[in-house]
Amino acid sequence: MAPSFLSIAKFVEAILRRIFSSSGLSLQTLSIDSETTIQYWGPATSENKQKPSLLLLHGFGPSAVWQWNRQVKKLSIYFRLYIPDLVFFGGSTTTSFRSDENRSEMFQASCMGRLMEKLGVERYSVVGTSYGGFVAYNMAKMMPGKVEKVVLASSAVNLRRSDNEAFIARAKCHGIVEVMLPSSAADLRRLSGMISSRKLDYVPDFVLNDFCQVF
Repeated sequence: MAPSFLSIAKFVEAILRRIFSSSGLSLQTLSIDSETTIQYWGPATSENKQKPSLLLLHGFGPSAVWQWNRQVKKLSIYFRLYIPDLVFFGGSTTTSFRSDENRSEMFQASCMGRLMEKLGVERYSVVGTSYGGFVAYNMAKMMPGKVEKVVLASSAVNLRRSDNEAFIARAKCHGIVEVMLPSSAADLRRLSGMISSRKLDYVPDFVLNDFCQVF
């Protein structure tokens, strides 16, 4: 892995963090229990508290700054934004590995709910994209008294096992992990070709390998 000062991915991430900072957000961490710590972008304490609160949940892949950078500036005008890294992504961690339950969307939803509770936010709306949509959906089910409105973007909450099997077959892989956790330039090109209209054919291998290593 190249030193951080030579990493294109690290350089781009620094720019994205500036976008969040210039939108009035600061990067913070909070322990929601003795085992789990959430890293999130949240409003400054001096910000107008009359704005409605909005929780943005990213999808599977890199941390929140990569997935909400185009929306954060405009949304910050109208909302008090809370943009966490989901557990196991970015800077959010847990030492709890007792069962598969804490790798589920329900566990993620519970953690996000506890985060908002710890922050003293009693009522809020949630936007979830892709995997974050599964989490937002479960938050609405689990916390109807706190979640006001929910937006699910590009999120197949009605996904069936046969859908995953068809996806794996198209990718010509043995399992979903091979597709969703690319470890090389070739893997990243395959994933991009299946989920996006943007092609990576002209991006050099060393750039894509750098992104794989950083993410």
